[in-house]
Amino acid sequence: MVVGGGILGTMHAVDGVARGYDVVHVDRDREPRGASVRNFGLIWVSGRAPGAELALALRSRELWEKVAAGAPGSGFRANGSLTIARSRPELEVLEEVAARPDASERGFAVLGPDALRRLHPAVRGDVAGALWCARDAVVEPRRVLGALRAGLAGSGSYTWLPGRTVVEVRAHAARDDAGAWHGGDLVVCCVGAAQSGPFAHELAAAPLRRVRLQMLETAPFAEPLDATLADGDSLRYYPAFAGPALERLAPQSEIAARWRAQLLCVRRADGALTIGDTHADGDDATFDVDDEPYAHLLATASSLLGVALPPVERRWAGVYSQVTDGRLYYRREMAPGVVVVTGPGGRGMTLAPAIAEETFA
Repeated sequence: MVVGGGILGTMHAVDGVARGYDVVHVDRDREPRGASVRNFGLIWVSGRAPGAELALALRSRELWEKVAAGAPGSGFRANGSLTIARSRPELEVLEEVAARPDASERGFAVLGPDALRRLHPAVRGDVAGALWCARDAVVEPRRVLGALRAGLAGSGSYTWLPGRTVVEVRAHAARDDAGAWHGGDLVVCCVGAAQSGPFAHELAAAPLRRVRLQMLETAPFAEPLDATLADGDSLRYYPAFAGPALERLAPQSEIAARWRAQLLCVRRADGALTIGDTHADGDDATFDVDDEPYAHLLATASSLLGVALPPVERRWAGVYSQVTDGRLYYRREMAPGVVVVTGPGGRGMTLAPAIAEETFA
């Protein structure tokens, strides 16, 4: 049994069926509404820390390609990414990481301004260069979960039960709010940022925090923009860029620092631009979304592309759960045959297939 219909739970269902299990999959919502649909859909190798995190991301990238082949509606695209430097000090950070031993694993190459514009003409802004990562990819976050479930539906080994909240767990079983007990060899509970019900005690003592982000989406952007874009503020956010050159960077702008903002920009399959994001304490945040970081992110994206952006069509906030003790994610057996898996933070879409593989291993 799998509890939780987000990307982490769905990938556990995918792996379980692939291993020959009959899988019952429950989620409290009729369609998942949490962090797994409120994100960029990034499969992000470029920013991962050297060592165990990069190895898990590379394994996950390999698994994503295989899984997506059986779920064409997922929108998987090996589009690569461009981390763009707007100054010489930012470019020095990119040059430093491109000279490291793991650069070839990540598919890194530094592009000067002329090469960048020749290969990616939509990037017309005044830039110093960019780091190309050939291993980065993307899926469509609003479609991928349904596409994966559709692929499972034809297996004869998968049952999807939406609108069911798990209210009790015991060894090798869980009961939903319709009164049905679901037993099995293993119950995997991928509860995301929720910390209530039968999981409250377990997660209250876990090294986890909740992070809130703000994002937006524009009307379709008419020009081709195949690669995901990241700006220099992302250098401070992703551990792959740590090093002497990063320490020499000037401070972020006041607005970017206040909102812990970095620009990420993905052109969706329908042409819309998904733009974000910010990072705040998810436990203390209000229900409001604030205009200041949106204005900053839109201005940054426009400056990199060198054109006015299409109108904004939607804005939203999301909350994800992130481990705080240096692990890549949290997994613990809370009862015999009942395992809780959560806390990958913003790495969830990237790492979900490999996390599921490790759970079953």
